Amino acid sequence: MKQRRFLLIMLLTLAMVSASAIERAKQNFNSNWLLYIGDNAGASSPKFDDSDWKRVAVPHAFNEDEAFKVAINELTDTIMWYRKHFTISDIQDVKYFIEFEGIRQGGDCYINGQLVGGSDNGVMAFGFDLTPYIVKGENVIAFRIDNSWNYRDRKHDSRFQWHDKNFNANYGGIVKNVWLHTTGLVYQTLPLYSNLETTGTYIYGTDYDIPNKTLTVNAEAQVRNESSEALSLSLKVVVADLEGKKVAEFVGSPVMVPSGQMAVLKASHPLADVHFWSWGYGYLYTITTTLVCAEGKLKGTDAVQTRTGFRKTRFGDGKFWLNDRVMMVHGFAQRTSNEWPAVGIDVPAWLSDYSNALQTECGGNVVRWMHITPSKQDIESCDRVGLLQAMPAGDAEKDVEGPRWLQRTEVMRDAIIYNRNNPSVIFYECGNESISRDHMIEMKSIRDKYDPYGGRAIGSREMLDIDEAEYGGEMLYINKSKKHPMWAMEYCRDEGLRKYWDSSSYPYHAEGDGPLYRGAPAPDYNHNMDEFVKTQVVRWNEFYAERPGTGKRVSSGGVKIIFSDTNTHFRGEVNYRTSGATDAMRIPKDAFYAFQAMWDGWVEPEEHHTHIVGHWNYADTIKKPVYVVSSGEKVELLLNGSSLGYGERSNTFLFTFPEVVFKAGRLEAISYDASGKELSRASLETVGPAVQLRLTAIENPEGFKADGSDMALVQVEILDAEGRRCPLDDRLISFTLSGEGEWRGGIALKKDSSLVWAADGRRGGDILDSSDTKNVSDNYILSSSLPVECGVNRVFVRSTTTPGPIVLTAKADGLPSATLTLTTIEPSSNERPSLTLPCNLSRGETPFSPSYKDLKTTIDIASVEAGSNASTASNSYDDNELSQWESDGTKENAWVRYNLASKAAIDEITVKLTGWRNKCYPLSIYAGETLVWEGITDATLGYVHINIPNPVEADNYTVRMLAPTINSDAFGAVKELAGGNTSELDRFKSVKGEVKLRIVEIDFLEHTD
Repeated sequence: MKQRRFLLIMLLTLAMVSASAIERAKQNFNSNWLLYIGDNAGASSPKFDDSDWKRVAVPHAFNEDEAFKVAINELTDTIMWYRKHFTISDIQDVKYFIEFEGIRQGGDCYINGQLVGGSDNGVMAFGFDLTPYIVKGENVIAFRIDNSWNYRDRKHDSRFQWHDKNFNANYGGIVKNVWLHTTGLVYQTLPLYSNLETTGTYIYGTDYDIPNKTLTVNAEAQVRNESSEALSLSLKVVVADLEGKKVAEFVGSPVMVPSGQMAVLKASHPLADVHFWSWGYGYLYTITTTLVCAEGKLKGTDAVQTRTGFRKTRFGDGKFWLNDRVMMVHGFAQRTSNEWPAVGIDVPAWLSDYSNALQTECGGNVVRWMHITPSKQDIESCDRVGLLQAMPAGDAEKDVEGPRWLQRTEVMRDAIIYNRNNPSVIFYECGNESISRDHMIEMKSIRDKYDPYGGRAIGSREMLDIDEAEYGGEMLYINKSKKHPMWAMEYCRDEGLRKYWDSSSYPYHAEGDGPLYRGAPAPDYNHNMDEFVKTQVVRWNEFYAERPGTGKRVSSGGVKIIFSDTNTHFRGEVNYRTSGATDAMRIPKDAFYAFQAMWDGWVEPEEHHTHIVGHWNYADTIKKPVYVVSSGEKVELLLNGSSLGYGERSNTFLFTFPEVVFKAGRLEAISYDASGKELSRASLETVGPAVQLRLTAIENPEGFKADGSDMALVQVEILDAEGRRCPLDDRLISFTLSGEGEWRGGIALKKDSSLVWAADGRRGGDILDSSDTKNVSDNYILSSSLPVECGVNRVFVRSTTTPGPIVLTAKADGLPSATLTLTTIEPSSNERPSLTLPCNLSRGETPFSPSYKDLKTTIDIASVEAGSNASTASNSYDDNELSQWESDGTKENAWVRYNLASKAAIDEITVKLTGWRNKCYPLSIYAGETLVWEGITDATLGYVHINIPNPVEADNYTVRMLAPTINSDAFGAVKELAGGNTSELDRFKSVKGEVKLRIVEIDFLEHTD
């Protein structure tokens, strides 16, 4: 209350901090900062005149207006200053610490004109002990920040690998939350290793018994005694459930902590009737750790609240278990910036929940944040919504040495310490590209030192041959393993704008039309939504075919790049990436619902969904294919109640009806299991003429806060008389805003961007290439008028610091206007959304039932013979996909014979052949002396599945190559950012006339049914 009275009296020009004796407190320090863009001599001085500086609430990037307006490489970099005035009422025997969750990129912090420290890495949280510099009365904190693209680490005199113009959008300034901590002289430290070199509290579970719902809760707290005498201290722990009910209270053994020293206090206790944190079940407990002094000499209370959850994990046999249930990874590789138009990364915590919960809604269970550690806000959000996370440190596309490796290990150390109490963090990622065995061991030792009991696997991309890694996986193609789980770090880079339905309806986007990419046509980056959805199904099915249950060596899944369109490296016609399952405002594309149909289960679909791709508003002359994505075994299509038959099934989940003649009315798809039982259905209707606008607010569940940073996301739709969205409408909407709100707007593509592109990349007489960003529009960023796309769009309204009504009116030609009134409320004196925002429990607790069926049995290979290079033939089944066997190039020696551990009637052989994406092999296969298969293999993103229609029992199988490989361009556009292929084994040049059999890995399988 002291703070609020002071703010009212001073008209919000100063912030006030009351120590309230020596009670520990964590105060939201986001309000009333002042911003100046550019350098300013003397700005560190408390007497500096900042009266004309811009008042902002942080997090606030100085260049937020540029988010999605310009390409990533054009985001402004410069020097900026932030200042904040605040008042301290008590300094006697009180400690003050400031916590910055992160800045971009680096800079120095001053308090009352004195330098207290800095940060350079642009990723991690850090803090300072302000106590020596604080004065009673008014204080001034000033931060000089530099977000130059060429910023160098001052400690190592090196640029940062992850400060990159391709993937790390450069929103500069204080771009994450700030907290002021007040403690007594005896206190639990903060988990801020940089500068403070402290590790804070550590909460974890042991002795998990999932069926009986029990575990042991363990609490550790690093404590510093800055009093003048040694004290005997114990740790008191109170556990409260999600409803706030106390379910346990216990005290650890006392420890004598000398004056001026630190110690770690511990306490543990069994807990019954536990609600285990799970996918889509973000059940969190609040753990309060308090210091107890045997001598009774503590002045005040040092209580730390930690909101956390408990879950059991296991990694091995090529699989991953959560709470004793196998989970196949499926989700998204999302840019860590997780940004939005016109605001960048600076969104309120509830909006992070909204975005991240959409990932679980469409069936995603893992988000792999790309290249750098995610913000604390996103990490806590994933805790609440029940979304598993892979947390990187900081990197780019390769292993590094020297200063850059030290930068990475330092960030990993800090990130583990800072985030080890967050149950959603399951994987620690050491590199976006493979790292050396020595580096893997070093990273693992960091994990073991700071998070030995968290149940988190540490690994990196690839890790195929490094047993010390606990998980791995490629990007863009598929690995399998019978050791640590392998899941793809990103797959399917294809792009497509939400506004492009197909080639048969407005705005008539023929598949692949768009600008050149690196001087060549780029169909994979210029999809319409029909083809975009089909591609998602095809790509996922390649992982699904190798899922748990298909033998000893399996894929543990993969994450699709990306979830929402992002202001990062792009290849299509706009200056941002459009690979998302949603657009930049999180409006779902059709692919969103396709993922839902494929992913709503831990391994195999457990809840059934059906989705008809597209809309049902066409000209009467149109005949087109209709695509349905479904988890069923067969799908029937009905038009106005009349059956059009069953779809042609492909890629497990895709059902195609090739020649459907449009007729206005109702199109319905019904999904069935093999016995004919209905599983799910979906429908589309022909929509009538547009007659109305509708505005709908998506708001903070705790109320729209008048704090200068909260926002409402407002959806605008054009509807027919029956309230159905008009899918082909893209008319311009003009908005007017009045009251206590700030217009931030939305994003849309200029209408002339929908013109048809020629095959050579020409449009309007110009040759365009997506590497040229100067020809791209401003995407309506901050404009008060912007079009809907496919009948819908969204805009942002930000609050001011004065509570009151906000009136938003939308107008469009030919339609009556629509008005929406929003009302902001006074924020609480100390906003702590991480402790108060609701948790998503929609999926329920982890089921006890198995998540998959064993469909295939692997028959082990006992030994191998080969026509040539026999000494390396075992490489073809060594569970190391970085090794291969190859014959000598002659036809007569291009064979290999596998002797099985037991006789078997093999009915399927899966094999990864070198050059799998662009080479097809003419092969014959013999069971003993009997020819059981002959043909030409397909190009794939990993494995060829050779089904043997008439199995013959034998104890040896021979694979023979019949002719030279045949080139295929099926995956010609699937390449790394640098333009190369995906690994050494995926690229080789054939020698004319050479018959060389190359096998990376082979498995012999029998179906169990």
